[in-house]
Amino acid sequence: MISICGNDALRELSSPGKSGSFFYLTNDDKYMIKTLKKAEVKVLLGMLPAYYNHVRAFENTLVTKFFGLHCVKMTGPTQKKVRFVIMGNLFCTEYAIHRRFDLKGSSHGRLTEKDESQIDSTTTLKDLDLNFIFRLQKVWFQEFCRQVDRDCDFLEQERIMDYSLLVGVHFREVSGSGEPVTTETPNSGLLTPTANADRCSDVSTPRISRADMDLLFDPSGWASIRLGINMAAKAELTMRKSDFETQLVGEPTGQYYDVILFFGIIDILQNYDISKKLEHAYKAFQYDPTSISAVDPKQYSKRFRDFILKVFAEDT
Repeated sequence: MISICGNDALRELSSPGKSGSFFYLTNDDKYMIKTLKKAEVKVLLGMLPAYYNHVRAFENTLVTKFFGLHCVKMTGPTQKKVRFVIMGNLFCTEYAIHRRFDLKGSSHGRLTEKDESQIDSTTTLKDLDLNFIFRLQKVWFQEFCRQVDRDCDFLEQERIMDYSLLVGVHFREVSGSGEPVTTETPNSGLLTPTANADRCSDVSTPRISRADMDLLFDPSGWASIRLGINMAAKAELTMRKSDFETQLVGEPTGQYYDVILFFGIIDILQNYDISKKLEHAYKAFQYDPTSISAVDPKQYSKRFRDFILKVFAEDT
């Protein structure tokens, strides 16, 4: 309540989502508020018992953490109802998020429609913008695989589709002495982003602060590390052999960045209703049916986990 109440407690994000929802962040960055459509409220209420059991059973679940569902009736002649949900903010961290990716495993329309000059650290990139493979330590990767399977099974059972994995990347771009790390082999060091490393290369990546370094190397802060939060990893640069949409994951280059990852499964309130079935039928006539987002939950779940388990790999 302290986070969401009081003067200047909320700040609106720069633009509404594709769905028309509006997003607000609490002043302490701990919570995000999203306006919902009536249909989304019905989905959440319908899945609530199963959702509760799932998050209780699996503490490492990657699905969105919901903390409250509310409806406010406006005064005045229209008496419009505003429905909103309070969620945990995935990027509540001391680290700067340098890259953001929204990953679904589909290719149609999954390229950011912005000029490179307009892309910055606040831009949410998509599947065809992705040029990394994220390599996790063995124990974490094994748990990641298990949890992705559990979460996808849960969403499939609830007939949910069109969800995505939101990934935030923090580049630990300098060594403890403040000098850039430039070694190219994974066993002897890690690369920092270079001027032509990817299509977002014009974005200036801020140097890691002394506070970040203290936080990183302070063992007392390790307790805050869990699946999807504050996870040290390696990001291997990839290159696509072609620009065709058929190649979602590029070829590894052997160039590595030392990163801290934040990730979770978001947008879990869309079921495969009549509108999505019609969208699938319409787009399937125009495009490759396997490339579009609107597919039935079973197919969506399989495609999503197959793609995510190519984007994430074990660090060997």
